[in-house]
Amino acid sequence: MNDQTMINPEPNQVGAKDADLWQLAQKRVGFKNHLLSYVLVNLFFWLVWYSSGHRHNNDAGIPWPVWPMVGWGIGLASHYAGAYIFPKSNAVEKEYQKLKNKNG
Repeated sequence: MNDQTMINPEPNQVGAKDADLWQLAQKRVGFKNHLLSYVLVNLFFWLVWYSSGHRHNNDAGIPWPVWPMVGWGIGLASHYAGAYIFPKSNAVEKEYQKLKNKNG
């Protein structure tokens, strides 16, 4: 068994369940890193806004750091869903199985 097989084993190998857990762990660690980046960068944005004397509000009176928080937050929520809510949702694998069942 070569190194590539250990990282990405074939689905019918004995270690396939371990590979699924490995992929799930990677998704969750990726989300945690994404969350940390989100918090640190947005904290920096709020510090910049605060230290600038709050002069850069738009006409509605909404501080500008709200907009990157909302936009990035949508992506973060999607990442969370993929890592924790729908971790097994693999469209490629489902399509492969559908084609395999249709031809077999």
